[in-house]
Amino acid sequence: MTLSILDLAPISSGQTAAEALRDTIDLARRAEELGYRRYWLAEHHFAPGVASSAPAVLIAVVAAATSTIRVGSGAVQLGHQTPLSVVEQFGLIDALYPGRVDLGIGRSGQRRAELAKAPAFEAKDARVVDGLLIPPPFDFSRLAKHPHLIHYATLLQQPGAQTPDFAGQIDDVLAFLNGTHEAHAVPGEGADVQVWILGSSGGQSAQVAGERGLPFAANYHVSPSGVLEAVEAYRAAFKPSDALAEPYVIVSADVLAAADEPRAREVAKGYDLWVRSIRTGAGAMPYPTPEEADAHVWTDADRELVKDRVDTRFVGPPDQVAEGLRVLRRVTGADELLITTITHRHEDRALSYELLADAWNRP
Repeated sequence: MTLSILDLAPISSGQTAAEALRDTIDLARRAEELGYRRYWLAEHHFAPGVASSAPAVLIAVVAAATSTIRVGSGAVQLGHQTPLSVVEQFGLIDALYPGRVDLGIGRSGQRRAELAKAPAFEAKDARVVDGLLIPPPFDFSRLAKHPHLIHYATLLQQPGAQTPDFAGQIDDVLAFLNGTHEAHAVPGEGADVQVWILGSSGGQSAQVAGERGLPFAANYHVSPSGVLEAVEAYRAAFKPSDALAEPYVIVSADVLAAADEPRAREVAKGYDLWVRSIRTGAGAMPYPTPEEADAHVWTDADRELVKDRVDTRFVGPPDQVAEGLRVLRRVTGADELLITTITHRHEDRALSYELLADAWNRP
């Protein structure tokens, strides 16, 4: 199976965080039965519609509820923690559930600070590469300058704390794990934890992953415009390591499969409104009902705000969705795909993963 799952533990409109977390546990068990390779949990903060704010805690819960599927983070935001604390957390999980743990690491904390100081945004046109839509890039610098997000960033670190360079942090993580650091992480040292780097462009994340011979997760579902640049930069920088002899890439995608086209379009309602809530700086809203989505009055500016995400979501009957994902895999050269699906009803989300697994595994 070359499909894996990224879960945000989404909270739907009218639902509590506790209910959303129970849905995550149920979905992880179903994913294991369906043969998905990995089950990753995201890290998001200050989002009314997302319950996955402490991935290490949730990963341990999911690992306890399953027995064979790999569990991990997509991704721990290293800018908010020290390498030692991350290694200790994941070392503890590995001590209880050995050989199943993926430590996916992102640098969004540093990237957010860089974007806030970024020069004027340069617009580009959409293009299609061998059947895959590469939309114009979204101006994340505008979002990074939102007062709410600037304030939230101060709450994620101790006052006056300065995040070290990402490459140095990754080196510390690896040193703690392999026992070459001057200090010893217990648990953590010697843990059978697979370290991944997640990135959305050809910048430092891709470079660090390649130079250290680590597997790389490229982001098509949040920042689809940069996916080809990211995987190309990673492969160009790759050096064999004890972890990998050659590059290994997983690419993320937003997906919704249903019995037929009309049902898929009905279940998919609310996604654009949900993305809008993120990109206006409010944080992911509780995922709306189809009726709530229909009631929203859209402006042209709103539509433009979410267009790249909506246009690159794979929505439809399972065979159609599977074919679109095969195009994504072929064009990016991905070894695996990381699927994220969000709907208002948990059963619709679970059914989407079931239909996709069946379609993907058919000759």
